[in-house]
Amino acid sequence: MLRGFYTAASGMIAQQRRTEMLTNNLSNANTPGFKADQSSVRAFPEMLLRRMDQVTVPTQKKLNLPFNPVVGGLNTGVYMQEAIPAFRQGDIIATDKKTDIALVDLQIPVNEENGKRGTVFFTVMNANGEERYTRNGNFTLDQQGFLTTSSGYYVLDDQGNRIQLNSDQFVVDENGIILENNQPVARLSVAYADNPYRLIKEGDGLYRTEDGQPLANAFNNANVQFKLQQGYIEQSNVDTARTMTDMLTAYRAFEANQKVLQAYDKSLEKTVNEIGRIG
Repeated sequence: MLRGFYTAASGMIAQQRRTEMLTNNLSNANTPGFKADQSSVRAFPEMLLRRMDQVTVPTQKKLNLPFNPVVGGLNTGVYMQEAIPAFRQGDIIATDKKTDIALVDLQIPVNEENGKRGTVFFTVMNANGEERYTRNGNFTLDQQGFLTTSSGYYVLDDQGNRIQLNSDQFVVDENGIILENNQPVARLSVAYADNPYRLIKEGDGLYRTEDGQPLANAFNNANVQFKLQQGYIEQSNVDTARTMTDMLTAYRAFEANQKVLQAYDKSLEKTVNEIGRIG
């Protein structure tokens, strides 16, 4: 019976964590470039139970031999193994703001290992001078004229330098070249991840590599086709209707495990209080 407690409790914990993940997705439904997380729920190893018994062989000395008949399998519960971002592109909408830039996937190669497409990212720099990657092109200019994200991270050019501009009246062509007064001043750094599922997700829509090594330059890969659109922004790829349905499903599963736990609790209470009672 105590095993049943752990099995039901693990189901409740897994559904609670799944609900927290879905809630985070829903709260970022309007965050530009946000990639919704998808949960991976796995079962703990199943155990095969045997009953410890013995059988008496009808001999002169009544020989007793061990006998372990199979009782059956016991599932020990589930857990949420990980949350994996879905890197499909969100809707591209017009904002008419010069500092808004969208990455538009055209032809991205499929990774042979997992059968999923890679993706491209803007390259930015955090406060510690480390490279990070994002799909959020909702940029702005700080007081010194540096192009930054809405969270204050510097946007980098293809040479790994910060981009400083004279005003927000600049032009970005489809190849990421920034022009002021019809003169090229920099080129946006766009990185390519052939397997983005190996990236580690951070806050503010940022990703980093596992080993700290920079991603490859997307412009140097002829097989990667994309374009940049100024005055547009990539929306979150969260499907709000599907997310609400998944939240309801997770709640129902949590509630079912809760009722199982309550049933075990009542049975245990009855066992403790009534067994051995003399009427």
